[in-house]
Amino acid sequence: MVTSQVVNTYPLSSYTFGTKEPKMEKDTSVADRLARMKVNYMKEGMRTSVEGILLVQEHNHPHILLLQIGNTFCKLPGGRLKPGENEIDGLKRKLSSKLAANSPSLQPDWQVGECVAIWWRPNFETIMYPYCPPHITKPKECKKLFVVHLSEREYFAVPKNLKLLAVPLFELYDNVQRYGPVISTIPQQLSRFQFNMIHP
Repeated sequence: MVTSQVVNTYPLSSYTFGTKEPKMEKDTSVADRLARMKVNYMKEGMRTSVEGILLVQEHNHPHILLLQIGNTFCKLPGGRLKPGENEIDGLKRKLSSKLAANSPSLQPDWQVGECVAIWWRPNFETIMYPYCPPHITKPKECKKLFVVHLSEREYFAVPKNLKLLAVPLFELYDNVQRYGPVISTIPQQLSRFQFNMIHP
């Protein structure tokens, strides 16, 4: 795990992007997703998910890589941990499943940094909070966001049914309507880091 307060960001043009087979969503609607969460909760207890904040730069400003599903919905790469799985290992597994090529020689070097935010889902509903409300004794999900330090050059393979977008921090900031509360508050969580803009 990398605990540096300095994040080296390289130009988007340093990275190569290809495609791979589609990664279909398990649910066709929000209602389906919440229903599946309920079934899994009965079997395994609280869901723990991990997501990576991957940073690049364009025009000397940090951008975050987001996966876009359809025309509107964006999410950070990541997903649910297996029961008992280590958070860092699980995040690396999920990042590879979402963004790595199938070839072992093209696996990105995922340098997972520190956890910058923890969000809680008190009930089987879409709303999440950056704290667990005091009356909630059995939250349904805990989501952790980690900074991921990228190497200067990497090859990313994006599933054919998804788009990978580089979104500037100024576009995310306070834009709850477009990105939701988790992604739109990332600029505040990153404000204590020093961004080292590297121009190879």
